[in-house]
Order: sequence, then structure tokens, then C-alpha cells
Amino acid sequence: MKKNKWKIGFFILLGIIAAVIIAVWVLIASPVEETKIEPVPNQSDGDDVAFNVSTNKRDLNRVINHYLEEEAKNSQINYQVLLTEEVELYGTLPLFSQELELRLTFEPQALKNGDLILKQRSISVGRLNLPVSTVLKFVRDSYDLPAAVNIQPKEERVYVSMQRLKLKSNIKVRVNEFDLKKDNVKFTLLVPAD
Repeated sequence: MKKNKWKIGFFILLGIIAAVIIAVWVLIASPVEETKIEPVPNQSDGDDVAFNVSTNKRDLNRVINHYLEEEAKNSQINYQVLLTEEVELYGTLPLFSQELELRLTFEPQALKNGDLILKQRSISVGRLNLPVSTVLKFVRDSYDLPAAVNIQPKEERVYVSMQRLKLKSNIKVRVNEFDLKKDNVKFTLLVPAD
């Protein structure tokens, strides 16, 4: 009789654990709400002077992270971007009393209007790969990102509206090429002439 009580208790405990795992999975895998951003149409550049710039990943890494540091001064969450063969975002996720390491990788694509799309390649928290849309939604809701950066979880991408970036002296940026494998990054700086 005692053996049966232990067996029954074991199976009840096993059922509770399975139910919790299934409930957590349903919550993680459920669709997320999202907002869409429409690209700003190209404005007349009659009063802007265009400077074509060609750079490499190393120099662009320094500029991007300096810009992100300035934008996220008031944020509780730290993150940084690293350009390698792809765009990598490293950060932390607060979970209970721990900070979990987060790594997102993207494939960049320059658009004709000068904006940039970062197509999601992988997401991991620690060594665990997670559902892309869920983590992108969490990052969108948790990180203090610049207004020009729009995370679109459903499309599994990040839309960077270069025309909405707020740079000093009202300088605008248009991405012409963004080929990280060939270390070929070209963009145009539009500087107001008035």
C-alpha cells in the first residue's frame, strides 16, 4: 500500500510539472501585438549638401556604440551592437534577481530610400535559443531604443529609419550599401546648407 502512495504522489507531481511547462510554453508562443512604422518618403534635398562616406566595420562599431551610449544614458538596461559578418546585439534581460545574457543576430539590408532592415537570424538567452517573435517583443518593450529603431516581432526584423535618426546639426543619413561580409559600408550624409 505504501508503494502505491509514492507512485501516485510521483505521478501527480510529474503532472503538475508538465502542466506548468505547457502553460509557460503557451504564454511564450502566443502572438504579440505590434506597431508598424511606415518609411518617411524622401524629402527634397535641395537645401542639403551630400557627402558620400565609405567606411569599415571597425570604425562603424565605434560610432554606433557611442551613439547608443548617448541615447541610453537613462536606461537601466545595457546593450551594445557589434558588426561582424552580421549585426549582433548583446544585452541583458532582468529575470527575478538575475541578469540573463541576450544575443541577437541580424542580416542587414539597405533599402532604396536609405533606411536599413535588420532581418533576424538567431536569438539566444544564455545558450538557449528562443522563439524570435517573443524575444523581439520583449526587447522592444524592455529596451530604451532610439525612436528611429522599430522592432517588428511578427516580421522577425528591425526597421531602422535612418531619416528619423536625430543627429547633431540636423544631419541626415542614408544607407547606400551595407555588406558586412565584404566590409563594405557606404552611406550619404545630408548636411543642411542653410
